Amino acid sequence: MADTIMNDAVAATAFRRLVKHLQHRTDVQNIDLMGLAGFCRNCLADWIAEADGSMSRDQAREIIHGMPFSEWKAQYQDEATPEQLARMKESVAKNADNH
Repeated sequence: MADTIMNDAVAATAFRRLVKHLQHRTDVQNIDLMGLAGFCRNCLADWIAEADGSMSRDQAREIIHGMPFSEWKAQYQDEATPEQLARMKESVAKNADNH
C-alpha cells in the first residue's frame, strides 16, 4: 500500500462529503454498515470525539447524524435482525487485525 499523505484540506473536504452522504442515506442502517465495513455512523462519531478530546460522544454523534442521536434512532433505526447481528459480529472481528 502506498504511504501517500493527503493534505488536511483534502481530507476535511472528503470527510464532510462522507458525513453529508451518510446523513442523506438514512435508509442505510448502522447495523448494515457494521456488517459490511466494520464501522458505522456511531463509530465515526466516536473517532471524532476521541480525536477532539473535549467533545462528548453525544456531541460528535449529533455532528454525524445531523441531529441528536436519540432523534435519529427514533426516526430511522430499525430493530436489528439476527442475521444482521451475525454479519456485524463477523465483520467487526476483522477489525482486530488493524486496530
